[in-house]
Amino acid sequence: MTNYQPLPPDVSALPRAYFAFPGPLRDRLVGAILDGSKTSTTGLLADYEHEDEPLPQAGRRFAVVDSADRPVAVIEVTDVRVVPLAEVDLAHAVDEGEGHTTVAEWRAAHEEYWHSAELRAALDDPGFTVDDTTAVVLERFRLVDTL
Repeated sequence: MTNYQPLPPDVSALPRAYFAFPGPLRDRLVGAILDGSKTSTTGLLADYEHEDEPLPQAGRRFAVVDSADRPVAVIEVTDVRVVPLAEVDLAHAVDEGEGHTTVAEWRAAHEEYWHSAELRAALDDPGFTVDDTTAVVLERFRLVDTL
């Protein structure tokens, strides 16, 4: 006997939101979404372009996926801005829910991720690097429901 319960039809039709790669970082980020401490995220415009994905738009809903590829929550985008990396502010950094208390701390953690072998492979660019002018997608969202 299994505990499988089908997703409500409205959730199964939602696009998926993947935070980081599967593993400990994704688990921490999803946990922060579920406990309400994570209400913003930052992506690379280059990643959206590489994947040929449209930018998120305010009002769109997404199913947040955990490391086992299961939808665990629904979020709704409330704001999206594209800015140079140098313009990320402290409020956005803190609202990412990772415990960063300065923009420099936040940036160091994000650069470590963006310069990782996994992300460089995903971008098909083994030498990918960021600087102050790198375009980033600042997204704010609210937790609508947990599944």
